Amino acid sequence: MSVVHRLTAGWLVDHLSFINQCGYEICDSFAHPGGVSCNTSVTSTEDCHSTSTFAATLSSSDGPTYGPGDAIETEGKTVKMRYVFREEFFDISKPHIAAAPEEQLCQGCPEVSLTEIKANSNREECQEGAKSDKRKRKCVFNQGELDALEYHSKVRKLIWEGTLHLVQEGLKSGFLHHTTAKLNCRNVPQHIACGLAELCEMAKQFPAVNESDHQAVHVLEDETSHPEQDLLSCVTENSSNHAKIIVLMGQKYLVPPKSSFLLSDISCLQPLLNYKKKYDVIVIDPPWENKSVKRSNRYSHLSSWQIKQIPVPALAAPDCLVVMWVTNRQKHLRFVKDELYPHWSVKTLAEWHWVKITRAGEFVLPLDSLHKKPYEVLVLGRVQGDVKEALRKSEGVLPIPEHQLIVSIPCSLHSHKPPLAAVLAEFIKPDVECLELFARNLQPGWTSWGNEVLKFQHIDYFTLLQNE
Repeated sequence: MSVVHRLTAGWLVDHLSFINQCGYEICDSFAHPGGVSCNTSVTSTEDCHSTSTFAATLSSSDGPTYGPGDAIETEGKTVKMRYVFREEFFDISKPHIAAAPEEQLCQGCPEVSLTEIKANSNREECQEGAKSDKRKRKCVFNQGELDALEYHSKVRKLIWEGTLHLVQEGLKSGFLHHTTAKLNCRNVPQHIACGLAELCEMAKQFPAVNESDHQAVHVLEDETSHPEQDLLSCVTENSSNHAKIIVLMGQKYLVPPKSSFLLSDISCLQPLLNYKKKYDVIVIDPPWENKSVKRSNRYSHLSSWQIKQIPVPALAAPDCLVVMWVTNRQKHLRFVKDELYPHWSVKTLAEWHWVKITRAGEFVLPLDSLHKKPYEVLVLGRVQGDVKEALRKSEGVLPIPEHQLIVSIPCSLHSHKPPLAAVLAEFIKPDVECLELFARNLQPGWTSWGNEVLKFQHIDYFTLLQNE
């Protein structure tokens, strides 16, 4: 299970387990020299029984390990090929920056005033400035930093104490370890240049498609070739019970069972509206504007005005649960609660926090660090509408608590967020329609959209295990 422990404070989550439970199993009755696929855009067969889940603890000891796309020697036998996400991406064994002994999680939560937090952060800033001529600045706070420190002082105790309780349970059960052995890992690239965003940009130059003639859904079939334009102009669906492989620009991507996606940028959302589904859960992880994004030029950011144009009201079912990932900038948090959610007719219900820890149960960054915090914020709300419909949909589900923690070992890949499906399960009815906007990976039972929606589905992020 991806939820390792559930306490009053929240959940201890195994992100790696969740990925591996998605059912990345492919059945193939042919051995294709040089790889698992022929020269077609989609390959798989449906003539065998496949399972949608498998043990989360799979490792190379379960069977031979192959590099992604390696040929498998068979003689006409049906081969089950199972892929697991590479463990080394979750090998966070030490904090990125170690906290002082008295500030460490196991010491218990010290009572710290806002004045003390300011003083500690001021000292940290001055020390950083003294180390580098490039970052000389006066040791004073701007208004945004003051707002962030004030917010931090309000949530600090909740985060410390809740995380401590969940970590203690994790240590007792053996999921977390004070001393951890180094994983025996091969070198794997942290950033794979897949060019999905560039492909979406190129797609704008494709000839216009007549809406009346074009299909709204593209269902992945077996061993048939699919033009890239088909995958970019409508929702692609894997309705089968096993994973499939698609090829874009010569790169292979794994598509989990019972999942669907639209690969496009924000200017090409019409195919998602043409899909004509109404969603009971919408998770949004927009590329917020911030200084590090501007400096790195890693991906484009959206303005507040552009985010407001996302057609959430057209996609949301009555009483839809909306979950927004927000950076720790108070400007963004205020925008979501005071402007964006009211614009979408969404009522704010709660603020939750994702807390990032190491395999030993330490914060990945000091809790009181000025520059980056070991937590991120989620704002939860519900679409306001028909009262009777809302009451009907809320029967048998728990109300959204005002504050919860999602504690997990983070993936080392940038912006690979932890799964929310398991933690939201007790607050929604089973088998509801779920949508993730600005997604970078896929989930069974979910529709995902974004200009990098397949990014973390790239086959090089997985290890292939063979069971005949």
